[in-house]
Amino acid sequence: MAFIYLLIEFLDELVFGVNAAATPLIRDDLTLSYAQIGLLFSIPGLIANFIEPFMFILGDVWKRRVILLAGGVLFALSLALTSVSASFMILLVSFIIFFPASGMFVSLSQASLMDLEPSRHEQNMARWTFAGSLGVVAGPLLLSAMLAVGLGWRPAFGFLAALTVLILLLAWRRIPAIGSSDDPFPQFAHVIGGLRKTFSALRNRDVLRWLALLEFSNLMLDVFYGFLPLYFVDVAGFTPVAAAASVAVWTGVGLLGDFLLIPLLERVKGLDYLRWSVFVELVLFPAFLLVPIPWLKLVILGAMGFFNAGWYAILKANMFSAMPGQSGIAQALDNVSGMFGTLLPFGIGLAAQVFGLGSAMWLLLAGPLALLLGLPRRKPLENLTPGT
Repeated sequence: MAFIYLLIEFLDELVFGVNAAATPLIRDDLTLSYAQIGLLFSIPGLIANFIEPFMFILGDVWKRRVILLAGGVLFALSLALTSVSASFMILLVSFIIFFPASGMFVSLSQASLMDLEPSRHEQNMARWTFAGSLGVVAGPLLLSAMLAVGLGWRPAFGFLAALTVLILLLAWRRIPAIGSSDDPFPQFAHVIGGLRKTFSALRNRDVLRWLALLEFSNLMLDVFYGFLPLYFVDVAGFTPVAAAASVAVWTGVGLLGDFLLIPLLERVKGLDYLRWSVFVELVLFPAFLLVPIPWLKLVILGAMGFFNAGWYAILKANMFSAMPGQSGIAQALDNVSGMFGTLLPFGIGLAAQVFGLGSAMWLLLAGPLALLLGLPRRKPLENLTPGT
């Protein structure tokens, strides 16, 4: 079962990697404007943010297997529709289907993986993160292979749709019935009961702690990753090609870090490692911004990618541990807090507009500083009880 859930995460990030690498090809083929490209990611994301929390809650109080597999069907259909898209509107529809489908299929798989071994949340989240990182790296390689043999982005998405069907068939046969209701269809009472449990969870300080730390840690993860190419070109003076190679250093070393984290967490407590790595990042990041030598800047960047590799896995694992028996609701809360987290890149962008990107990058230090102040001295012993 764990292998199936990890395979689903690998697939999701493989799609992400292919999609990111194929964006210039899709833009040229469908003659998309920058505004249309922005809408392709903003509109589906907004719609998904309203749909997914209810799906995650139903995954706890109704039938998770049904929602997970339905998400897999929509996941495959959206990829197939992307492969045959001939206009912006068709492509937009495929993305609108894909975003919530990914949440239902992938996020509920993560929740189910956490439920398999409640005492090994950190170890299994480390495996989950590595599977995703492997998919991100493999995505551009898959697209490059398709292009090398004379195929374009459309066959790549068609292949991903077919691969999804195969994984879905495997999941259909092996994923057990998970849920607390025998009703054939979700009832209004299910939603109300799930919302009550969700609001009850928000009264738990440990849950709020992990939600906040997850968002702040993202400053040194996805937010830093998003601004990294621009920083190398606009501040460090790299060429666009050199900047792309620099990003590859970050992702490649991060993949190695994700891999090595798996055996490390069998010997060391995740929070102990996390505290140590935060101190390391607080030294490395200022050095990265201040060092003028290009090759040394790349060396420090690789070290940063290596030492923050386990941040998401460990923090998310502790959030699941704070909510035993409520993994679907945990995903719903993470989804809602992520809406506020999306304001962080906007704030960095505004600061860069006013003060320059080089100065604005210093604001990312709020991430490791928040972890330094917010991490508990020891793992909390008081957790939510199931059903509270």
